[in-house]
Amino acid sequence: MSSIQPLVILQLTLLLAAANGAPVIATKLFGGVFSLPLDGGVGFVDGKPLFGKSKTVRGIALAVLLTAISAPVVGLGWKIGAAVGSVAMAGDLFSSFVKRRLRLPPSSRATGLDQIPESLFPLLACRGALSLSDLDIAISVAIFFVGEIVLSRLLYRAHLRDRPY
Repeated sequence: MSSIQPLVILQLTLLLAAANGAPVIATKLFGGVFSLPLDGGVGFVDGKPLFGKSKTVRGIALAVLLTAISAPVVGLGWKIGAAVGSVAMAGDLFSSFVKRRLRLPPSSRATGLDQIPESLFPLLACRGALSLSDLDIAISVAIFFVGEIVLSRLLYRAHLRDRPY
């Protein structure tokens, strides 16, 4: 049985926060500048948007860039950071895709669906490189899940988010 890696869990939690916070901060800093929808406004076969207009090229690019830059600051390599950022955004896009199929409006709350894919997917992607155990991954997802909900409310109070979730 492998032991829990508290430092790695902390490092990854910080990277997940950077990846998922970058698009929110970019929106506040830049407004609509360079906010091209990633799906180009294309609809899926069900007639609903593929991801929705809130998922932008700018948000994805800045999330990957910020996470890659942040990784060495927390003691991990930039390639791990880029992987975490990329796969976290893939998880976020997966959530948006599912939410559109469920007919939920963009930026609507879907507890669990909003947190789990964007934390679980990158952790699974880094599993081998960081020797993550199932327990490391479960703890990291749980910390991100709770932390994202709490942090989202704090960012709302600080006027950095438009909604408290």
